[in-house]
Amino acid sequence: MQGIWRRVVYISLYEVVAIGLAGLGLMLMSGKSLLDSGSLAIATSSVAVVWNLVFNTFFERWEARQATTGRSVKRRVLHAVSFELGLIVMLVPLIAWWLGVSLWQALVMDMALVVFFLVYTFAFNWAFDEVFGLPASASAGVATQAP
Repeated sequence: MQGIWRRVVYISLYEVVAIGLAGLGLMLMSGKSLLDSGSLAIATSSVAVVWNLVFNTFFERWEARQATTGRSVKRRVLHAVSFELGLIVMLVPLIAWWLGVSLWQALVMDMALVVFFLVYTFAFNWAFDEVFGLPASASAGVATQAP
């Protein structure tokens, strides 16, 4: 599967599974109902998607004005850390308000979500590629598999 359909299937499966698992995790961490936690998972997913669009628009505008082109490790780290910090600033108050917990408890829950999504994204991508095959960009003209 290639092109736009690959992206649609990927995003749909990724978000449905992520919302289910994050809702369950939030329920276990907060002691709130699955309805409350699942609704929060949907809300945080929505915030993350919108933030991703906004953040990347502004990051790419900033990037285009830089004298050095390309994406060095330093620039990629700046991108990832800046994105996550912005997301934390938005999600911690939302989690605290939604679940009726302190900002500290909400920060701990958000950090657990960050770690979860790091592992989940890695595992999901691997499984997705096993089921649907590699995208053309990763397999075209490649004689050997990357380590």
